Amino acid sequence: MTQPSPAWLDATAVEGRMKRVDAVAAMRDLFEAYGQGRVTQPAQVLTLLPDSRGDFITYSGILVEDGVFWVKVSPYVVSPSGGKVTATTMLVSLETGQPLLFCDSLALTTERTAATTALAVDLLARSDAANLAIIGSGPIALAHLRHVMPLRSWRGIRIHSRNISAKKETLEARVGKLWPVPEIVDDCSLAVADADVVLLCTSSGTPVLSMDHIRPGMLVTSISTNVARAHEIPPDALARMNVYCDDRSTTPLIAGEMVLASENGWSRDDIRGDLGELACGKAQAPSPDHPSFFRSMGLGIEDVKMALEIHRLNSQP
Repeated sequence: MTQPSPAWLDATAVEGRMKRVDAVAAMRDLFEAYGQGRVTQPAQVLTLLPDSRGDFITYSGILVEDGVFWVKVSPYVVSPSGGKVTATTMLVSLETGQPLLFCDSLALTTERTAATTALAVDLLARSDAANLAIIGSGPIALAHLRHVMPLRSWRGIRIHSRNISAKKETLEARVGKLWPVPEIVDDCSLAVADADVVLLCTSSGTPVLSMDHIRPGMLVTSISTNVARAHEIPPDALARMNVYCDDRSTTPLIAGEMVLASENGWSRDDIRGDLGELACGKAQAPSPDHPSFFRSMGLGIEDVKMALEIHRLNSQP
């Protein structure tokens, strides 16, 4: 029997299919399996290109019960005109060893990053959380907004980023049909003033919030960026917060605020739970007397789950 040729999906095709995927439900299923030890997450591998021409990182993940594994290759290629980062995903059948799907990784990574944060919000935010703040206004920030919107009965939403006034008209056109209509604000303190949940979606390598912004009962989430030791909150804030992350075995070793805090007495043992433990009900609940912090660095298994969902859609008649 002839093996069907694997599909190639560019960024536009991936974005179109992702609109039909319940990404938060997919992440919930994934992290329940991860918390029960039913998913394998190998370490990522960095390979340097010769003559200082850049590098490439290989990510992988295995979903045994779904019969697939996945490899993503993300090259950073240096040329006379500068450096360029790309990424391509390959989904492979564990049964045949044959590729099932090739796709551009950018939209895939954007959606799974936002969906992972949304799952953490659903598991950690107070049930009566009413005010949402998003710091950042790029594609990842807007994906966060889209995935978090259905999780609570939000009464107010504010979006802030640096130089947001220059983007205000474009942003208002993109989010103006949502309800409640997000308010675009040019002051970070105003954006988070009464927020119950704050989603940090920036590329900043230094804090965008201070402890003056963070109140007991508030949930703050933060995602990864390529800046070395990047941290969107002050490292010393961790000692005063309920701390959670996507994976307790890897995130404390690479998340900037955790690395810096550990150099000054904070311990990874203070992490109250990771997303697998949260999804399985094994993590310590947040103390209401303290703010909570969820840090995500991204896992390969998140990408393989998204790639599998897209493959299933692509295989439908």
